[in-house]
Amino acid sequence: MTDPVPDALDSPVPLVATTVTDVRREIEIAARLRRDGLAAEGRRARVALVPTMGALHDGHLALVERAAELADVVVVSIFVNPLQFNDPADLERYPRDLEGDLRILTGRGADIVFAPEVDELYPRGETSTRVTAGRVGSLFEGRSRPGHFDGVLTVVAKLINSVGPDSILFGEKDAQQVFLVSRMVEDLNMPVAVEVVDTVRDPDGLALSSRNRFLDAKERRAALTLSHLLEAAESASDRGIDAVLAAAQSAAMGEPLVAVDYLAVVHPDTFLPVDDDYTGKARVIVAARVGDTRLIDNAAIYLGR
Repeated sequence: MTDPVPDALDSPVPLVATTVTDVRREIEIAARLRRDGLAAEGRRARVALVPTMGALHDGHLALVERAAELADVVVVSIFVNPLQFNDPADLERYPRDLEGDLRILTGRGADIVFAPEVDELYPRGETSTRVTAGRVGSLFEGRSRPGHFDGVLTVVAKLINSVGPDSILFGEKDAQQVFLVSRMVEDLNMPVAVEVVDTVRDPDGLALSSRNRFLDAKERRAALTLSHLLEAAESASDRGIDAVLAAAQSAAMGEPLVAVDYLAVVHPDTFLPVDDDYTGKARVIVAARVGDTRLIDNAAIYLGR
């Protein structure tokens, strides 16, 4: 890998590092290039990490743009993590386009792209040491995809240790993942702040997802059922949880291409289902298969008047 020229950090094209050693070196160089500008403020360069699996879209770019507001050096990781796939066919199918991702990131505030091969992060194959997600990790997405969140937390921990960021950014669309990563960071005293960015949606309301590219035109229209379901749930929130679930279920009926996997209302502090008489802040979460593509979405609501 070629060392950057002195003004490389000002280039709109992000540098690419493929090893842990390289990404640490590039971060150190980038921080050094920022040093003079920071000296007057009496602080060191701040580093932000945006972990992705590639197939980037505007939702990822919202994370990158927020990272650039928070930090002096922005690292975007692109790594399709095999530990979080319990279906080999799903892992094989997951879109990969590093060159396209780099084009998307050009001029958007990413300084370094960390794009390791699998054997860089897992040199001995699947690691026997893993972070476990506990009870919440076995619910909802974890019930449908056993072991998924153990894989997510393990790779996020490895990325944090590899990059050493001050902040790490996630999208609100992956609400259960955000909850579990935040809990891991707190439980393990990791010196990093978790920053959550609002879900980015197309104008018609569909949450952006790398998996949306698998939808044909008819499935794309059917996928709007998820956002309609959440809107119905929110509109009924002043009448309690039974009304919320009934409204959401009603909105999902009649669309043959959509098969709901789960629909639940959870407490934001525990990510466990709320009691029937609960009032206060909550989150409606849903997963559904649209044709052959599995999508998730969620929305914050307030139960009760």
